[in-house]
Amino acid sequence: MLPAADSYDALVAAFEWRIPPQYNIGIDACDKWADGSGRLALICETRDGQATRYTFDELKSLSDRFANALRRSGVKKGDRVGIFLAQSVETALAHLAVYKCGAIAVPLFALFGPDALQYRLSDSGAVALVTDLGGAQKIASVRSSLPELRSIFCVDTDHADTALQVESFWSALNESPAAFDAEPTLADDPAVIIYTSGTTGKPKGALHAHRVLLGHLPGVEMPQAFFPNDARLMWTPADWAWIGGLFDVLLPSWHHGVAVLARRFEKFDGEAAFDLMQRHAVTHAFLPPTALKMMRAVEHPERWALSLRAVASGGESLGAELIEWGRRALGVTINEFYGQTECNVVVASCATLFEPCFGSIGKVVPGHRVAIVDDTGHTVPRGEPGNIAIHAPDPVMFLGYWRNESATRDKFRGDWLLTGDMGLMDGDGFIRFVGRDDDVITSAGYRIGPAPIEDCLLRHPAVRMAAVVGAPDAQRTEIVTAFVVLNPGYQPSDALVQTLQEHVKTHLAAHEYPRAIHFVDALPMTATGKVIRRELRERVTPPR
Repeated sequence: MLPAADSYDALVAAFEWRIPPQYNIGIDACDKWADGSGRLALICETRDGQATRYTFDELKSLSDRFANALRRSGVKKGDRVGIFLAQSVETALAHLAVYKCGAIAVPLFALFGPDALQYRLSDSGAVALVTDLGGAQKIASVRSSLPELRSIFCVDTDHADTALQVESFWSALNESPAAFDAEPTLADDPAVIIYTSGTTGKPKGALHAHRVLLGHLPGVEMPQAFFPNDARLMWTPADWAWIGGLFDVLLPSWHHGVAVLARRFEKFDGEAAFDLMQRHAVTHAFLPPTALKMMRAVEHPERWALSLRAVASGGESLGAELIEWGRRALGVTINEFYGQTECNVVVASCATLFEPCFGSIGKVVPGHRVAIVDDTGHTVPRGEPGNIAIHAPDPVMFLGYWRNESATRDKFRGDWLLTGDMGLMDGDGFIRFVGRDDDVITSAGYRIGPAPIEDCLLRHPAVRMAAVVGAPDAQRTEIVTAFVVLNPGYQPSDALVQTLQEHVKTHLAAHEYPRAIHFVDALPMTATGKVIRRELRERVTPPR
């Protein structure tokens, strides 16, 4: 936990890691709070607004029973167990039970189709799966190609289904003994495989140890205004299958004994998000940039009386416009953070300690060593662009890619893990995100990052969302090309193209304005809400 400090430098100087040799996520996130006090742990709201509350005492009892059910089905230490569910009590119980068994959780995004599921379950060698009826039906079409998958537990049936080859999650749980002795685990024992989104090549399974939860804590506490200060309830629309939902919200909150709200919209709705946070008096939230941009389109957000104390966001650079909107609409300064599945939340902003530097993603989180390095792993001078890199060892860093040693080796240059993102660090220690290594645009000798241009476009009232890529050009190598989703009331036109171009020229830089602008109904997104620029580049790259 971050120590109290009145400045960033004092915070860095006072921080030290305390990672015990033996450590288990399930015990830390649940059992230590199950002391008979009835402490609130989880509020699950259904789509019709019905809310059910669970205490840590109840979660311990239920997860112990399901851990026994897993053991009875043959799951042993080191086995992989898939969890294919949206935010729900069953998702939480499955995670806790898997960790207590010493097995390895494999979270799977609720919207995955059969092919995505087959690849991840096959690659991980999962022996068991927890899912719902819809998930079981998807799995049925690929079950024959998953010989290692022995057991499927279905959460919304009360009896076994021989046709789908599933057994009831709740029947298996209720029929199991209440007492469970958790498997002793070391902090460095594997606990979870989280697959990358697969925007380039096949998804890779990032294998993390139990210590990853402790490694996340400074990077969660800093952008959440020294969490758990003033914290009563945390929420995110991000799926718990992704590292942001699971390790930036659910498990860190439970480490601190703070309750979590489970409510993931089938289709995100800005007004519904405002309403949800007001009704439940949410104090802390992780809102991805895509969610913020959709909430920004909601008129008169002052209609809602919010209880927010802190909001954090990460995944893509926000820019000044969204941060300024957050101050007006949410009543807080949105703190950005940065990381990736392999090594998360290592850079962050913290308005409690310092004003955000617009265009940057913050400063290095205490406990981590982050630098800008060249392609050989040598640090570059302040102000020069290069690879954003994290020094190993680090408690939040992955153990490696599952069954992929060559990809693991390629991720490192010496002791530096290369994120694949380009950035620069200024004289005050702020890190500016320039873009993915393959997102940087080379135009007329300039190296141009898409993020500042996208932020500038978003500040124009006509623009709802924007993404920028480079298009091949014989004279300039590439030209800056923007894809724009318009706000209601605006129509595509040549005049609007010129207006937006002048807007960027005037407010950003003359050499960075988009020479081509395409108006689109929607942007291609990954499941985690990041723009898939590769698809946009393909639209403007002539076929060979």
